[in-house]
Amino acid sequence: MTQSLSLMPDSNSNSEVISENVSQPFIIRQLPDISLPSTSSMMKLQQHLDLLLLALEALQLGGSEYMLATAKELELNEIIKNRLSLWRLRCSNPWRKCYSRNSLTLLQAKALVCLASESAKKCNIPLRQLLLAVQQMKDKEMPLANNFRLSEYFSQFQAHFHRRMNPLRAKVSFYLSTPEELNLLALSLLEELLFCTGTRGKERFWISLFDGEVK
Repeated sequence: MTQSLSLMPDSNSNSEVISENVSQPFIIRQLPDISLPSTSSMMKLQQHLDLLLLALEALQLGGSEYMLATAKELELNEIIKNRLSLWRLRCSNPWRKCYSRNSLTLLQAKALVCLASESAKKCNIPLRQLLLAVQQMKDKEMPLANNFRLSEYFSQFQAHFHRRMNPLRAKVSFYLSTPEELNLLALSLLEELLFCTGTRGKERFWISLFDGEVK
C-alpha cells in the first residue's frame, strides 16, 4: 500500500473528520488524522486489520471476548458496542465470506488499530514466547510446527481462516491450498502485533498502514 502520506484530511473528508472528532475517546485522539486512501488501498487496509485481529484470536481461547472487554476499557463503546458491531466492522475485509462491501470510516479504522494494539500489549508474553520459539527452531534447523506452542497457534489460525475466509478469492484459495504459506502469514502477523507493543507502537503502526511499511 505505497502512497504519499497526508496528515491533513482533504476537503472532501473534512465534514466526516469534524463530526467524528466530537466524541472521540482519548486513545483515538492519540492517532493523527490521515486522509483515507483510494478504494483498493482501503480494502487492503481493512483486510489487514481483520487479519491482525484473527491472529489475536488464535493466540488465546476466548480471544474475541477479551477484545470486547478491551474495547470497553478503552471507552470505544460508541464504535464497538458489542460482538455484532465488531463483527460488522471486520466484515469490511474483502477476503471474508460475509464481506459487507462497506468501507471503514477514519474513526472506525482508528478504533480497530487501538483495539489491536492494546490487545497485543496484553498478549506481550505469549507473543514473545512464540517468536522466540521461531528463532530457536530455526537455529536447530527443525520444522516450526514441531514446537508445541507454534503448532497450536498455527492450528488455531488455520481453523479461523478456513472458517471465515472466502475460498473463491484467489489469494484466499492460495493460502488454503498452501498451509506452509498460511503459517508464514500467521507468523508475519505476530511480528506486527509485537511491533504494536513497543514505544509509541500504536501511533507508529497507524502511520505505517498508510506509508507503505505494512503490506
